[in-house]
Amino acid sequence: MIPLKDNISSRRFPVVNVVLIVINVLVFIYELSLSQGHLTGFISIFGVVPRRVSVVPLFTAIFLHGGWIHLLGNMLYLWIFGDNVEDRLGRGRYLFLYLAAGIAGSLAQIWANPLSAEPIIGASGAIAGVLGAYFVSYPRAKVLTLLPIFFFITFVEIPAFVFLVIWFIMQFLNGFVTLGVAGNMVAWWAHIGGFVTGALGVLILAPKRRKYIE
Repeated sequence: MIPLKDNISSRRFPVVNVVLIVINVLVFIYELSLSQGHLTGFISIFGVVPRRVSVVPLFTAIFLHGGWIHLLGNMLYLWIFGDNVEDRLGRGRYLFLYLAAGIAGSLAQIWANPLSAEPIIGASGAIAGVLGAYFVSYPRAKVLTLLPIFFFITFVEIPAFVFLVIWFIMQFLNGFVTLGVAGNMVAWWAHIGGFVTGALGVLILAPKRRKYIE
C-alpha cells in the first residue's frame, strides 16, 4: 500500500514538517557526497549502534538514510500525514513528538536486538510516531492509496483507521519474526516503538480545548 494523499486539509502552512523534510533531504545529499569509506564511518558515528549506545546518535540517526528508496518512502509518509499532526499539536509540540518518537523507536530496536553492531538509521521511528498521532487524531480521514494487486494497480480511498491498523500489523508481524535476528536490514521495532509513542504522545500533548477533526 502506497499512500498518495489524505482528505484533511491543514489550516496553516506546516512549517516544521517542511523543515524536517528539507533537513532530511539535505543530510542525504551530504551522505551522497562522501566516499564509501567516509560514509561508513559517518554512519557508524552518527547512527545508533545497539551494543554501544550513546546519547548524540539517538538524535542524529533520525536524519540519516540508507538510500533513495528509504528516504523517499519516509518523506512521502511525512508529507501526507505530518502536516495534519502539526496542525493538531502546534509547531513546538509537533517537533517534540517527532524527536521523542524517533528516539523511542531506536530504543525499541535496541531492546529487540541489543547485541547488534549494525547502525540504526532513518526517520522511520519518528514518522511512525506521526502515524500513531494521526491514527488517534484523524481515524475517519480517508487516504487515497495506490494498491497493487498481482499485475494490476488500482487506486482506492481507505479509512485512515484501516490503513494504519494494517500498517501497524505488518510492522508487528515482521518485528516478531525478526526478534533477536542479527543482520536484519529493517528496524521493524523502531516502527512499532515510534507508533506507540506517537499514539500516546498526542493524547498528552494535544491542546485539550481543541476537538479532534475527523
